[in-house]
Amino acid sequence: MLNCRQATQLCSEERDRSLSLMERIALRLHTLICDSCANFRRQMDFLAQTTRRFREGRRPDDDA
Repeated sequence: MLNCRQATQLCSEERDRSLSLMERIALRLHTLICDSCANFRRQMDFLAQTTRRFREGRRPDDDA
């Protein structure tokens, strides 16, 4: 089982590379029981989406 430090490390790494099957399973299991890490992962998703939109020159309300 991953600890929170390992889980957040994998959350960061999944932005740069594909996680192995075992890493994906371990991260999924950890985020199912740890609200803090699940929240961190959602925040990482939000930041990735926001920076992608910024690079494309889109505003946050363009999709609304």
